[in-house]
Amino acid sequence: MRKKIVAGNWKMNLDYETGLGVFSEIVNMLRDEKQGGQQVVICAPFIHLHSLAKLSAEVLAVGAQNCHAADSGAFTGEISAGMLKSIACEYVILGHSERRQYFQESDSLIFEKTKAALKHNLKPIFCIGETLEERNSGNFFQLLEKQLKDGLFGLDVNEFKQVVIAYEPVWAIGTGLTASPQQAQEVHAFIRQTIATQYGTEVAENSTILYGGSCNAQNAPELFAQSDIDGGLIGGASLKSRDFVNIVKALNH
Repeated sequence: MRKKIVAGNWKMNLDYETGLGVFSEIVNMLRDEKQGGQQVVICAPFIHLHSLAKLSAEVLAVGAQNCHAADSGAFTGEISAGMLKSIACEYVILGHSERRQYFQESDSLIFEKTKAALKHNLKPIFCIGETLEERNSGNFFQLLEKQLKDGLFGLDVNEFKQVVIAYEPVWAIGTGLTASPQQAQEVHAFIRQTIATQYGTEVAENSTILYGGSCNAQNAPELFAQSDIDGGLIGGASLKSRDFVNIVKALNH
């Protein structure tokens, strides 16, 4: 059975005290309002992670937004998967479009990071997606397939089962644009079929695939109603406790 997940990505937002406040609000609201078995994750900046893990009260999980491929070494400014695990992180976002765009992360590098995360029992939230230019070219399915093959399909089947995939149409991140539920479903179904080709139908049917393009409390119910969408990777709306909890609740409908 596929795990249903709503993961918040705070990106580079919220100072320490503000972050603790928002997180505490989310925990309290979920404790009072959440129904169903959906997993909730907050992926916060590094400064928050240790404190948030202590505050999570088993109501939700904490994740990081990146990690290095190496276990340790002379990599100033970086953080390893083992370090994240040592402060009770459970998830880590890898391959986000902003990492690919601004830091030129390649599929091969993201694969190495994914292997490092799995080695330390972190669950990767592995992101793929296309720009507006790539979508308009008509070749975006081939691009998504390549991102999956080069970034993930070197894993053995047991490793792959630990990965959560997030489809994030880059053209719909922070732009106010959102893929229609039908557009999102089409891509999610394609991703699942591509997984089936590599790992078999059973693995594909049990893989969690999230939608990550400007999902909010208003459009979440219709997006989450699609048969191949198993939740969301939420950006801006995860910074507002009420909006984020409403999205979580939409996944149970």
